[in-house]
Amino acid sequence: MAGKPYKGHKKGAGRHVQLPEWLQASEAWATLRPGPRALYIELKRRFNGSNNGRIVLSHRDGANALNVNRNTVGPWFQELEQRGLIHMTRAPHLGPSGIGKASVWALDELPTDSMKPARKAFMAWRQKQNPRTKNRTPRPSDYDSGQSKQGQAGVTVLKIVTR
Repeated sequence: MAGKPYKGHKKGAGRHVQLPEWLQASEAWATLRPGPRALYIELKRRFNGSNNGRIVLSHRDGANALNVNRNTVGPWFQELEQRGLIHMTRAPHLGPSGIGKASVWALDELPTDSMKPARKAFMAWRQKQNPRTKNRTPRPSDYDSGQSKQGQAGVTVLKIVTR
């Protein structure tokens, strides 16, 4: 009896980027602008399951992947770092032959490849609230007086005397 032939050429649905619900529900993610969100997704796209802490993405490569100017991507990396979503494990530098080496990144939602637990600093991040400013034009003081204008019979008058 012949069964169905094994379909070894099918490998599944392919790679995908997973953003957990608890990450999306955090205030750090909910208040993030679209540009840094796209950059985070690009960083997560380069994560293969075992290379957290060794994700290589330069500003130029990130800009090419997102189709923006390379000067635009720099502040996005800083914003993701300030919110605690990513951190740099190795800064960009010149290699021994004078060729530049790109930054190496780690996602803070996952444990790193060196068996360090996930930082998850973005869960404690809170947006700074602007303090309420005082009224620039204060109310006139005669509105709050307990006496009415007609009941001011005991008003003292100062007399200016000249010699």
